[in-house]
Amino acid sequence: MPTLSLYPEFLQRIKEQIQQAQVKVATSANQQLLLSYWQVGGLILLYQQQEGWGTKVIDRLSADIRHSYPGMEGFSTRNLGYMKKFVMANLPLILQQGVAELPSADHPPVDVDFILEKTADFEALFLASPLSKITWSHHIILLDKVKDPAQRLWYIEQSLQGSWGRNVLRHQIDLGLYQRQVKTPKITNFKYTLPQPQSDLATQLLKDPYVFDFVMATAKTKERNIEDQLVQHVTRFLLELGQGFAFVGRQYPLKVGDGEYYIDLLFYHIRLRCYVVVELKARDFEPGDAGQINFYVNVINDYLRTPDDNPTIGLLLCKGKNEALAEYALGGMKNPLGVADYELTKAVPETLKSQLPSIESLEQELRDDGNNSEKMDIGEE
Repeated sequence: MPTLSLYPEFLQRIKEQIQQAQVKVATSANQQLLLSYWQVGGLILLYQQQEGWGTKVIDRLSADIRHSYPGMEGFSTRNLGYMKKFVMANLPLILQQGVAELPSADHPPVDVDFILEKTADFEALFLASPLSKITWSHHIILLDKVKDPAQRLWYIEQSLQGSWGRNVLRHQIDLGLYQRQVKTPKITNFKYTLPQPQSDLATQLLKDPYVFDFVMATAKTKERNIEDQLVQHVTRFLLELGQGFAFVGRQYPLKVGDGEYYIDLLFYHIRLRCYVVVELKARDFEPGDAGQINFYVNVINDYLRTPDDNPTIGLLLCKGKNEALAEYALGGMKNPLGVADYELTKAVPETLKSQLPSIESLEQELRDDGNNSEKMDIGEE
């Protein structure tokens, strides 16, 4: 009689195969939906330019499509307008694939006739681009909120890396993530203390300021209270820190000689493959803070870092900083250190607190949004 000892493993492999097939089907369906919207938007743009038709033609088109295909969703007047906007806004990104210098918001208009003459070529480019890998609802948010093509592409790539749902994407745009993570100069010594390309990657991952808008605080809120709230809502905290951070512990104890010291927050970054020591200060940066976190980084390197780990990074988060003071304080330090500001939500009057969503409800929304993002969305909003 044949043995069934291998059946559990066999079943698990079958289930994994089914799940992989489901993901491929969903991904393919989403890409084909976006390609269809891209083609429809291109035709609308072409005929409006050639025939001089105004915007009213979209109302008529929507009514005729719904008459011809009763029950078909996705072709409202609003959605057809977005399809046209989708092509107009993203053609520069398709044309510039593989080119390092991305177009700016004032890029000259593209010859639509030429684009549609090369339909097959542009279909292949579109399907190979990041544009085809997020949902239509993601695109609507980006079209409404982000005008610059380079910024839109950056948010698309971040959405794919972090598996952001629609609400997370909207939240990050509203908080100006691109400006805080890409545009703002960073105060670090990474260039002198980390090898390439790790120094560039570490710099790119930092933000300034960090926005902990889920922390309720007053002008006299102490560091420990801020720390308590960050850890209490660690899902939101990790989202703001960025992709790749794994939480190790808070008030992490270090025994050195006869003394015992405590790191505010300790993380491990998966992409950087290193520990990250985070110190919070409920005040502006002071030069002595650099020496304190440098001490903690030295101890972590000696006690926790393994031969497979890269050098530990220290990050000071302060209520404010004088940039010249911070740069002088980091100068000469052999460990990689950075200094950044953080912002908290402003104090809310008690009479309004009952009208605001709780942190728990926001976190549940993020979880629900992550689950819902796996479903194909035709964008009939």
